[in-house]
Amino acid sequence: MTERLYYPDSYLKEFEAQVIEAAGGGTRVYLDRTAFYPASGGQSSDTGTIGDAAVVEVIDEDGRIAHITSSPVRDGAVRCSIDWPRRFDHMQQHSGQHLLSAVLVELYGIQTIGFHLGSEVSAIDLDTDNLSERQVVDAEEYANRIVAENRPLDVVFEDAATAQGLRKASGREGIIRIVSIEGLDRSACGGTHVRATGEIGAILLRKLERAHGNARIEFLCGMRAVRRARADFDALSKIARTLSSPLDETPALVTSHVEGLAASEKTRWKLAAELAQIRGRELYAATAPNAAGLRAVLERIPKGSLDDELRARAQGFVSGEKASFAAIVGDPPAVLLAVSKDSGIHAGNVVKAAVSASGGRGGGNLQVAQGSVPSKDALPALEAAIRKAAGLDA
Repeated sequence: MTERLYYPDSYLKEFEAQVIEAAGGGTRVYLDRTAFYPASGGQSSDTGTIGDAAVVEVIDEDGRIAHITSSPVRDGAVRCSIDWPRRFDHMQQHSGQHLLSAVLVELYGIQTIGFHLGSEVSAIDLDTDNLSERQVVDAEEYANRIVAENRPLDVVFEDAATAQGLRKASGREGIIRIVSIEGLDRSACGGTHVRATGEIGAILLRKLERAHGNARIEFLCGMRAVRRARADFDALSKIARTLSSPLDETPALVTSHVEGLAASEKTRWKLAAELAQIRGRELYAATAPNAAGLRAVLERIPKGSLDDELRARAQGFVSGEKASFAAIVGDPPAVLLAVSKDSGIHAGNVVKAAVSASGGRGGGNLQVAQGSVPSKDALPALEAAIRKAAGLDA
């Protein structure tokens, strides 16, 4: 059994211990006592050093704790050091999660069902899919008021059978570790925590989304929240300067610009489609009828897609009488076929049969169809089938 020094004292930064086993060539180290927190309960493990070796991961193996190091560690007495900035950051996030979860229960009766402490942001999953942005803002404000009150966080050990007032049942037997926030919360937890809510620092709730049918809130505490708020302010300030707008008026101005761009894009597409149709009609006028009385053209496009402009040009061409327009794209291999109503050709049936013969997929209606084939090797056979069925060889 490894004595867990972080249980009674999350602020222990350095300690001495005995190496009782060094497996895996000396890089899987077991100590008689440790202040290194192993990954558990959504919180990542500590890093630091054992002697001169860097600790890169800490794993809870039920009774023992394994320390994975970057270089071998020899048996005997060692001096160990926790990466304190990382540890304290994790303490702020984890204590902030307890506070936020307790606030959500108090305000809305919503329980937390999952917690993840990430390297940049943390998140809690809730037992509801119905949480509004307004509720999130109110919870953030309430949580920060409790931070300002600097309420104590206490750690006690009690028998699970007699422990009272827990936010939710621990599901464990025997002695459990309980972390409490004065007047607000009591939760069974083995993680590392700050001494008082004031040390959590600012709590910033960032994103509300749905995950696996439940609401998920992303949040940041302490210096993470400060750095994120600074980054957000800097980004908004740059946008405001670009738009020559006061910061508070920037969102409305951006919305106006986006709406204007959308309207311009709609107009651009309309004009592009009209121009493409004009070119299609011009191509129709310049194409002589073949022996079957059909005006038919085939365009080969080495690389590209069956885009809206191509479709508009095809529609312009077949707006005339007895017309057939085909386009073959080389990369990725695809085909478009458009025909006039009086052409005697069913575009959907032609394309479906042509691409299916080469293992492709496609189809459409009487006048317009498209499809694709899996390989460029199928293009010669595809073109031959289209030319024959669409009257291009007449």
